[in-house]
Amino acid sequence: MAQEMQEQYNELVLAKLRSELVLKDGVVFNNDFDGDPTAGAVRIPTREDEVAAGDYDRASGLAPTNGSTAYTTLPIDRDKAVNEIIDGYEASSVPDGLVAERLDSAGYSLGRAMDADGAAALLAGGTPIGVPLVDAQSVYGMLVRQRTQMSKDNIPAAGRYALCTPDVIAAVVRSPEFTQAASLGDEVKQSGAIGRIAGFNVIEFNDATPGLAVVCGHPRFATRVNAWQAPVRLQSLEGSGKYIGASAVQGRMVYAHKVLRQKGVRCVFAPQPVELAAQQGAAAGTTVIQISDASEATGYKYTLNPAQRAAHGASYGGAAITGGTTEIPASAGDVVEVVGIKNGKVVAAGYLTLAATAIKA
Repeated sequence: MAQEMQEQYNELVLAKLRSELVLKDGVVFNNDFDGDPTAGAVRIPTREDEVAAGDYDRASGLAPTNGSTAYTTLPIDRDKAVNEIIDGYEASSVPDGLVAERLDSAGYSLGRAMDADGAAALLAGGTPIGVPLVDAQSVYGMLVRQRTQMSKDNIPAAGRYALCTPDVIAAVVRSPEFTQAASLGDEVKQSGAIGRIAGFNVIEFNDATPGLAVVCGHPRFATRVNAWQAPVRLQSLEGSGKYIGASAVQGRMVYAHKVLRQKGVRCVFAPQPVELAAQQGAAAGTTVIQISDASEATGYKYTLNPAQRAAHGASYGGAAITGGTTEIPASAGDVVEVVGIKNGKVVAAGYLTLAATAIKA
């Protein structure tokens, strides 16, 4: 019975998580991987080219080709948990309604954390694009340019998404080329899209990253891996030596994200992103970040693997960085966030996923 309840709890939390995610599986991320995420790493397929098709000869057949699919190891670098105390109830006597409320909240919290980390992975692994300021008159042309380049880069047309920040959504919905979701099929509406424009499913993405306008992509080229490290359960706290007549809803989820093809994710900033490039530092285990920025920033700071991304106009902790000079201790796969600062506030930001070749061995 306890096992059945635990499975029900897991399903309830996962259902809530799926409904809360803006960056949904199958819409923004795929789930293609080999291995067990709870072991700490999985293998994911990375393929730049499609399977070759040739003319078949009935007499001699068709010579086999070598596929270019490779596998890369993805460390599971995110570990989130919920541990919500329910005071005054033993685990066996917690009212169902109270359990449901806690599970609902757990799914919401996990969804927000997963969205934040997934967005950081897209920004760090995608192609940064700078465009003029976007309004109702220019938004369609801007999206058409993204669509055109994605077609040239052989990104499939079906399933393309555009994660639009609120200001860009305001421009999109005023554009005569926009089609509301109510006029589209159930598949589009179930994806969380509010409509379509320029071949993209439009999804509202409430994000405050400085200058970010829209992220265009296709789920084939970014992967999400997630699993329960410790399934959700009601845990009695009797015997803890501290809590009396109390229990807790506990659970632990591990996950990771990775962009598989940089050209498959286009991160559009208006007017310009902070562009970053990494090279090996002088000391072992370090990297140096080159910074190209046309903003009004008077200084820069950085954070590795930010738990919360920088917001425009906010203050920022981080550490000071000088482009091309500061040596940063880092590991392959780390996400570096570099922000431009003016008068103590964030005015610009850029992201980069560090490759092993950019870190001094």
